[in-house]
Amino acid sequence: MSRPLKVVAVSGGTWRPSRTLVLTQALLAQLAEHLPIESKLIELGDIARPLGAALSRQEVSAQIEAELQAIEKADLLIVATPVYRGSYPGLLKHLFDLIDLNALINTPVLLAATGGSERHALVLDHQLRPLFSFFQALTLPIGVYATEADFSNYQITSEPLKARIRLAAERAAPLFSAYPDPLLKIA
Repeated sequence: MSRPLKVVAVSGGTWRPSRTLVLTQALLAQLAEHLPIESKLIELGDIARPLGAALSRQEVSAQIEAELQAIEKADLLIVATPVYRGSYPGLLKHLFDLIDLNALINTPVLLAATGGSERHALVLDHQLRPLFSFFQALTLPIGVYATEADFSNYQITSEPLKARIRLAAERAAPLFSAYPDPLLKIA
């Protein structure tokens, strides 16, 4: 690989502390163990108010424009979201509503979510995959879902969750090690 992979991770929670943020950071750390990466973490909570005030891309601040461009130029996206009332937050959807329609074509996306119980685990397949399918992005086959029971004091304590995070990173790594230049994206 001629340069590190540009990995942009979006943590879709707006509260601190955040299990979604902890999960996002764990995924980034695992990927870094398998691939040379240059990572950028976008926390929705940090940009929530100005993002919500923008009705179009022309209205966003320079800070939000920079975050949108980082998402659009990523070699790999990690998108993690909390589940609220059966779906991802509307503000996360609004963020992706501002992304150029063609910017994520063939961009690999690792999906992750946190929820109060197992009953929301299908959010990965029934909510997030269709969103990124619209963008013609390539959602990686292994997503990561975590519940409150997987954490203690905002630290991952569940061995099965840790194993799932490792597996997601292990399965993502060969997709990139086979390509000498991540600028080509997976085609």
